[in-house]
Amino acid sequence: MTRASAQLQVGSRRSPSMTNISPRPSQTIPRRAYAATSEQKKLSLFAAVFLVCVFIPWLWKIGSLVLSPYRLVLLVGFVPCMFLWCSGKVGRIRTPDIMIVFYCLWCALSLSVVHGVPTGVQSGGVIILESAGAYFFGRCFIRGPEQFYAMTRLFLIIIAIMFPFALLETLSNTNVILYLFSKVFSVPPESFKEARWGLRRVQGVFEHPILFGVCCGAMLSLVHMVYGSAQSTARRWFATTLVLTTAFLSLSSGPITALLAQISLIAWNWLFAKDARRWRYLWIVSLLMYALMSLVSNQSVFELLLTHFSFEPASAYYRVLIWRFGSGSALNHPLFGVGFGRWDRPAWMPPSIDMFWLYQAVIFGLPAAAFMMGGFITMFIAIAFHKARDEQRLRYRTAYLIMMTGYFLVGWTVHFWDATYVLFLFLLGSGGWLLEDAEDEPPSRRRIVDRSFRAKNSMTVARPPLAGR
Repeated sequence: MTRASAQLQVGSRRSPSMTNISPRPSQTIPRRAYAATSEQKKLSLFAAVFLVCVFIPWLWKIGSLVLSPYRLVLLVGFVPCMFLWCSGKVGRIRTPDIMIVFYCLWCALSLSVVHGVPTGVQSGGVIILESAGAYFFGRCFIRGPEQFYAMTRLFLIIIAIMFPFALLETLSNTNVILYLFSKVFSVPPESFKEARWGLRRVQGVFEHPILFGVCCGAMLSLVHMVYGSAQSTARRWFATTLVLTTAFLSLSSGPITALLAQISLIAWNWLFAKDARRWRYLWIVSLLMYALMSLVSNQSVFELLLTHFSFEPASAYYRVLIWRFGSGSALNHPLFGVGFGRWDRPAWMPPSIDMFWLYQAVIFGLPAAAFMMGGFITMFIAIAFHKARDEQRLRYRTAYLIMMTGYFLVGWTVHFWDATYVLFLFLLGSGGWLLEDAEDEPPSRRRIVDRSFRAKNSMTVARPPLAGR
């Protein structure tokens, strides 16, 4: 359904149950444990411009190089970002950071081995810019809750602007917003949008409707739990419904599955909010369901899910074939992959690899897939097990983890490329500030935290000791 080949053209502890997502009922956490410095209250100009440019579909060709607005912003901000990161001004260097850097270097090495040094330099440079650049933009320019909130608010504004155009497109099959952009500069071509349920799939400013659904749907938990926490109940649900409706108009099974996963996790978090072990229970339920599906199905659980969470049986079957032949191709070329050449598949099978996590292994080799997955998992686990110091961080962390869960799931049915890819890595890096402790903060902020905790602890009842300690 998606076209991974489009990217090729541009070079393109406790318990494993995340029990730290919530405090125990007898434990009181201060609502605000610190005061943000003035520079952390505003969204960085680099970040704001970058996020807006992600939704501008213009393309400029300079020889064999394709430039887009977000690539220009990454080019300008790449060196400052790397300086901030290397100098320790945005927190200490962490494992996810190293994983993303290693991923970029391995991709460049892989392309050099398979296609030669010139391709490794040109296409590898684009991968470094879009991967490390986008990740470290989020890592360096989203440095506190105020900026995290401002980022979410900006996303909501962009989605609100796109909504009427999306509604018009799904009813009339006319992509007005892409047409307007095309009057200024070149834009991606319109994709074929088949009718579903009497509506047309919305492509919007992206290369394919499924990417529109991925990018808009990813904001659901952030808008509901981050932006919505500072709004009235009516405004919160209005904003949530707006995002949900806009993303749904892609009429794509992958993004809709991610939406359903986010809704389920938000509901679970609300229903069992007073039980700190609610995520442990969820893991138990999930493992039991996995075991049940393994016993009753003649397919693997992965293939079973791919088959039953799709609008079209043919599309579902094709994804199963991608998994079978794609994983085989990755094992046949384990170190450096096949690069931009033909991956191992039958002659009648299209070249598209509609699985982001598998794509890395097929094209760049198993080490690249391990580095990309390792960067995602180490960031997710580190944030999930990091103790929240106040209710706001707790809420923001939960929203971030739910969003990343949606990305993880949809990545098995969709390939991320171009704007969708850089947005994913930006959002992955934007959670880095959630790992910072009081020890990482300036002395002035640390004193604020200590005074807040002493004031609160004088009015709270000590929680009982945990069993087994």
